[in-house]
Amino acid sequence: MLPTIEWNEDAIVMVDQRKLPTKEVYVRCRTAAEVARAIKTMVIRGAPAIGVAAAMGLALGAKRSKATGSRALATEFYRNCDLMADTRPTAVNLFWAIDRMKAVFGAAVLAGGSADELRRRLETEARLIHDEDVANCRALGAHGAAIVPEGATVLTHCNAGALATAGYGTALGVIRAAAEQGKRVNVFADETRPFLQGARLTAWELVRDGIPTTVITDSMAASMMHEALVDLVVVGADRIAANGDVANKIGTYGVAILAKEHSLPFYVAAPLSTIDLSLADGSRIPIEERDAREVTHAGSVRVTPEGAAIRNPAFDVTPHRYVSGIITERGICRPPFVESLRLTVESAGGSRSKGTARA
Repeated sequence: MLPTIEWNEDAIVMVDQRKLPTKEVYVRCRTAAEVARAIKTMVIRGAPAIGVAAAMGLALGAKRSKATGSRALATEFYRNCDLMADTRPTAVNLFWAIDRMKAVFGAAVLAGGSADELRRRLETEARLIHDEDVANCRALGAHGAAIVPEGATVLTHCNAGALATAGYGTALGVIRAAAEQGKRVNVFADETRPFLQGARLTAWELVRDGIPTTVITDSMAASMMHEALVDLVVVGADRIAANGDVANKIGTYGVAILAKEHSLPFYVAAPLSTIDLSLADGSRIPIEERDAREVTHAGSVRVTPEGAAIRNPAFDVTPHRYVSGIITERGICRPPFVESLRLTVESAGGSRSKGTARA
């Protein structure tokens, strides 16, 4: 399994996803600020993965702090929490992880823990969040494999694989699990402009796994569906509102509309940490606007004329009416999502309903 992010002695090591597929380069982050910068600049990306990275970054910051008392350590810790929260606004896993680390830190402080004990508690929790994410993705994949027919061709948008998580993946976890069960599975990977996560990352992962994969431009999806070459769509998510509205990589909304028009199932695969029950619907999900250069340039080459205005929203929101089901580690939630999502979150103890550090 590809090691997306690992704790290695006194550093957090992550594969630089900006360099793939041509180079496999690993970045060593030795401070909380370096982890935050890696999240901000897309060295690491994908909702679950940046949640894990933030948790590890907070633990690393505490471990490397020179503070000798719990009060001084707390000042640094909460400053680092704000630093992590300022990186990317849409993916709720980031804020869920920050909240979880805050809860552990606060409980340890109330218990009178020393600075060293606080450091140990934070590192333990960060490692637990990492391991839970891998386990959750495998459980999610096992549930989702049931919706993939033998010989199916799955269309997916963006990258929701091992690279977007601590390992195994969400949407690609469903595909991997189906393949591991012996099913023949083929994949259409939308290239996913402008950052090309599908063309660069999804295709790279699946080719490594030996799963037949065809990269198509985003504008080809309708034609592939019209020609009956697609059996279902499976995508990931960065935030899911209480009613089942789904924020995912820009272009997902269009794919969902196309799937509806062609009577194709459209599934979302995401861990419970991606569900934000504090938001009634998707209209309140913050949408990140990224640097115009991602649109104006292909690598170092400018492809748009100087003077043209540029929009670069990184995500869009797919209304719940287009979603056939939401695949989680606890099973598949189906409409009405207001009920099924709430019951599923409650069955997990309700700890996944938060994530409101920034929303």
